[in-house]
Amino acid sequence: MPNRLRGLYAITPETPDGERLLADVEAALAGGCRIVQYRDKTSPPQERVARAHALRRLTRSRDATLVINDDMALAFLANADGLHLGHEDGNLAAARAILGPGRILGASCYADFSAAQKASMTGADYVAFGAVYPSPTKPNAQSAAVDLFFRAKSGLSATTCAIGGITLANAPALIAAGADLLAVITDLFSAPDIANRAAAYQRLFEEAQP
Repeated sequence: MPNRLRGLYAITPETPDGERLLADVEAALAGGCRIVQYRDKTSPPQERVARAHALRRLTRSRDATLVINDDMALAFLANADGLHLGHEDGNLAAARAILGPGRILGASCYADFSAAQKASMTGADYVAFGAVYPSPTKPNAQSAAVDLFFRAKSGLSATTCAIGGITLANAPALIAAGADLLAVITDLFSAPDIANRAAAYQRLFEEAQP
């Protein structure tokens, strides 16, 4: 996959304030983030459609990638670049067939390396392991060991994504282990300066380039 699947992966937080959400995502993009996942489990359907379209316009203006969480129909309605599916969100093979080769397909694999191998063979462009650290978003999530990323270097063709409790302090260890993407919610969108926080994450990847 191209370099759009490397770097900070901004996952949108749950919020009733759509305008604030767009402003915060715009700040992350201004800081250099180039891939955004719209994750929204609580807003009414009409609001989710409106937000997805607004995020599509925003990411396109920054030459950034937009992925929709767990909603194939919404991904097509917004003309998003891809779709992310959890373990119980749908069949990966069917999703790959519907999306076609031009859109990104991501899969949550938690701490299950065999699931990641299967997802990779089924056509997932990236597989996400997590929670790698305790996460305020999913406090009961199963813990995923950092050595999964070392294993993935030789055992998977898909890009790897780390998610769960990621901060600037623990991010370097994940990048060194081989994580291509760092999916961040709280440490990014709760930062006092979102643009600067996004830029700091991007610098970690630049500094890690061979």
